[in-house]
Amino acid sequence: MIWHREYSLEEVNELFAINMTGFLDIKATSISDNEIIAEMPVNEKVKQPYGLLHGGASCVLAESVGSIASNMVVDANVYAGVGLEINANHIRPVTKGKVTAICKPLHIGKTTHVWDIKINNERGALVCISRLTIAVIKKPSI
Repeated sequence: MIWHREYSLEEVNELFAINMTGFLDIKATSISDNEIIAEMPVNEKVKQPYGLLHGGASCVLAESVGSIASNMVVDANVYAGVGLEINANHIRPVTKGKVTAICKPLHIGKTTHVWDIKINNERGALVCISRLTIAVIKKPSI
């Protein structure tokens, strides 16, 4: 298991329920030893003017699930994982239903994490593939 400790879906979804991820109704559906799966409904909140899933919404989903994954790997009392770089290739359009992001590690280092996030439509077809690099920093004293 790559996680710093065991996390429940309820704990992870409490994080997803706030801020942008809450507004977009992103929810984790599965946590295994080395991956997190999350879903996002394709509705008016995440579409561009032509009725298609907005590429930026796919990036929000990818960065959100990867960032939470990184913060689950480190001791959250001492460290924080923050986005350093994201790229995304948008493969096919989506107009309705939901999309599912599968987030797996490519590299878990002391100061950086790299995540592979594949986003699929309801038929399981690839919609977007993203790579997210996270910088692991010491939490600032408040």
